[in-house]
Amino acid sequence: MKKHDKGSAVGLIPLGLFLIMFLGTAAVTGDFYKMPVLVAFFIVSGVALAMNKNRSFTENVELFAKGAGHVDIMIMVLIFLLAGAFANVAREMGGVDSVVNFGLSIVPPSLLIPGIFLICCFISLSMGTSMGTIVAIAPIAIGIADKTAITYPIALGAVLSGAMFGDNLSMISDTTIAAVRTQGIDMKDKFKFNFFLVLPAAIATAIIFGLMTKGTTLALDGAYEYSFIKILPYLTVLIGALIGFNVMLVLTVGIVFAGILGIVGGSFDIFGLLQAVQEGMNGMMDLALIAVVVGGLVELIKDAGGIDWLLNTITSKIKSKKGAEFGIAALTSVADIATANNTIAIVIAGPLAKDIADEYHIDPRRTASLLDIWGSVWQGIIPWGGQLLAAAGLAGISPFMIVPYSIYPMLMAVMAIIGTLTGFPAFATKGKRVAE
Repeated sequence: MKKHDKGSAVGLIPLGLFLIMFLGTAAVTGDFYKMPVLVAFFIVSGVALAMNKNRSFTENVELFAKGAGHVDIMIMVLIFLLAGAFANVAREMGGVDSVVNFGLSIVPPSLLIPGIFLICCFISLSMGTSMGTIVAIAPIAIGIADKTAITYPIALGAVLSGAMFGDNLSMISDTTIAAVRTQGIDMKDKFKFNFFLVLPAAIATAIIFGLMTKGTTLALDGAYEYSFIKILPYLTVLIGALIGFNVMLVLTVGIVFAGILGIVGGSFDIFGLLQAVQEGMNGMMDLALIAVVVGGLVELIKDAGGIDWLLNTITSKIKSKKGAEFGIAALTSVADIATANNTIAIVIAGPLAKDIADEYHIDPRRTASLLDIWGSVWQGIIPWGGQLLAAAGLAGISPFMIVPYSIYPMLMAVMAIIGTLTGFPAFATKGKRVAE
């Protein structure tokens, strides 16, 4: 086992201060989103800059900039911006409506809730956003519940479960981008590894929702018009990324493809397309800036010995590769439960997880999957997470009522534990490659 410098717990003060600020604000206001995350990270970064007396303030700023401008962080930011642009252009072009209506037109009346789950799986996989999926599909699920004996929590549990499927797996999900960049692997490799691990959970979820709503049927009113060609940009991005093309190139092709369809179809003109690109990028701006600031903060914490101290503390409790995997799971879980944001949790836990994985020779594809899975597990369960709050708010119910029906996140946790205990899925070991 690799030996580390002993480090110093003092180096972790900025991170501890962030958690105190974030959780303290939530405790006082009852709102986990009251404290602006970017501002909080800026404040604690200032503390970190002032703490290290072995360097001048200017030298500390340069060290911060070095971490913030790391190649992995910059590529992550570029992918964030392109993913946001693609998702918004495809949505403005009418892609989301076509996907939803296509799904509803083929779902058997007796399998509406399992159908809603599967539709949400595809939409979230295509759009890369659980929140966008919930906002688009939750009103439809609520309408189905109003006309049947199905309760709001069950209907919204299906929506939430499907939304978290794509949040975890999508090639353009911010969590996937963060996970693969922190571990230095290709997106397609993480997808294949992750897919086989969570597929049993998805199948079981569809079956469980089918059994829970057995005997309930409803003929949906109206014609659900769709254009299959408007679904093609999503398929293009998904297939291109799976083949292994550079993900930034794939996203650019997706933006152009969706843009042409939007212009030809009259959804927008060339200036409307450019505006849609801008708005999509704006939607990812906060996340991109948070990634940059966290990158700088981690570099300062590392220089102050915080990372070495934390790594020594954790590895002293780890006795095996399985223990290391559970340690990575615990790190991600704590970070997500504390911040209520799985992407931020992965950005925080990712560098430390990489060190642990290197030390215990854990396949980087498994490490990236663990980060993404455990972030998505808790994001789909904690009542103060944005996904549950959004779903509950649309129905006017308590988010706690939906938690028992967050079936997919729970089964995802079960599969992750089984995977760690058994080594499933077992792929041939391959060397690390820089994610494209």
